[in-house]
Parts: sequence; C-alpha cells; structure tokens
Amino acid sequence: MKNLELYERFRSVPEEAKKPIKGGRLKGMTDISPMWRIKALTEAFGPCGIGWKAPITKQWLEAGADGVVMAFCNIALFVKVDGAWSEGIDGTGGAALVAKENGGLYSSDEAFKMAYTDALSVACKMLGVGADVYWDKDSKYNQPEAPAPAPVPQYACKICGAPVKGAKKDGKQYSPRDVYGMTGGICLNCWREERKAAAAPAQLEAPPPPPGDGLTPDDELPF
Repeated sequence: MKNLELYERFRSVPEEAKKPIKGGRLKGMTDISPMWRIKALTEAFGPCGIGWKAPITKQWLEAGADGVVMAFCNIALFVKVDGAWSEGIDGTGGAALVAKENGGLYSSDEAFKMAYTDALSVACKMLGVGADVYWDKDSKYNQPEAPAPAPVPQYACKICGAPVKGAKKDGKQYSPRDVYGMTGGICLNCWREERKAAAAPAQLEAPPPPPGDGLTPDDELPF
C-alpha cells in the first residue's frame, strides 16, 4: 500500500455528508456526518469488528465552570490491511454531561455517546478521513481568518518627503490623492510655503492691503 493511498481515498467528503453549523460559537463551521465516517471505514476495511474496530480505552468526567460537567472518552482505532491489524490509532473526544443553558443546568444522557463519536472522528482524521474539510480550516479547531485590509496608497511630498494628508473644506473631504494632484505632488505645508515665497516680491512692491483683506479661506487651500 502506498503512503497516501488511504489519505487520498478518504479526504473528500460528499456534500450530503456535510452540514453547516448555524448557531453557537462554532457558527459557520462544518459538521461531518458520523455515519459517513463509518461507511468510509467499512468500504475500505470491511464490517466493524472484522475489518476495523475502535474499543474504548478510558472514560472519565471532569468538572467545568459554573456547574458544567464534561464527559471524555479515549479510543484506539484498529484497521486491518492485507490481513494484519494495525497499531491502535488514538482518539480523544468530549461532550457536556451537564451543560449550562438559558434556563439553567441541563443533563444529557448521551454525553458519553457523543464523546465516543468525537473521539472516533479524531482517530479517523489520522487516516485522512475528511481531510479536505480540515485542510480548508473549516472546523471547530480553526476559526476563519479575517481578510487583510487593502493597503492604502501613500503619496509622499516631492519637496519634504512627508506623507501627503487629506483635507476638508466646505464640508467636502479630499483624499491624500486629491490633494497630491491639486498641489502638483506636494503636501499642503510645502504648497503654502511656495505660495508665500511666490507672493513675497509682489508684497514688497504693492501697498499693504486694507484692514481685514488678508487671506481668505479660498487662499488657504488649492481648491
């Protein structure tokens, strides 16, 4: 048997065996049907107890927060290949025996069964069962990652090298790109300095403006 033979056989999960989780902290993740795993093992190795088996090696309870009690189960999955049994493939699963709900504490009589099913899924994963789902980080062990924000283009002043910043005038917001284009590629500080320098000779020759006739808001910005 080739190394990836079983992995490639088990990795794909049919759509009818996948169920989206619509509530709780696992919302948006995907649940794989336990019966599909059993069918996959049976198709590959034969009936349970003949071609594969998963005996329980340990079961126990642990106290959680706020009165919650967790049930855990360890198993060892064995598969028969070419007439020989494999070594045990360990799996650990857990479920709430006593869960805290809106109405108070709730006891489940299926906690150990759910823990066993969870443990079997963990062991099966070692053979590649459902690998495509886990590889896509679509499981309870991997939360979806937020997309990285798009990079913001930077416009540097051609004179001082500082980033060109946006500006607001008459209720309208101008982006750094807008300012960069209107000033000819320089920041507002350098644009104002250039404007003052250009106006300096004229101010020496012209009479001083009458009181109150200084720079207007239109003179403060290039737009």
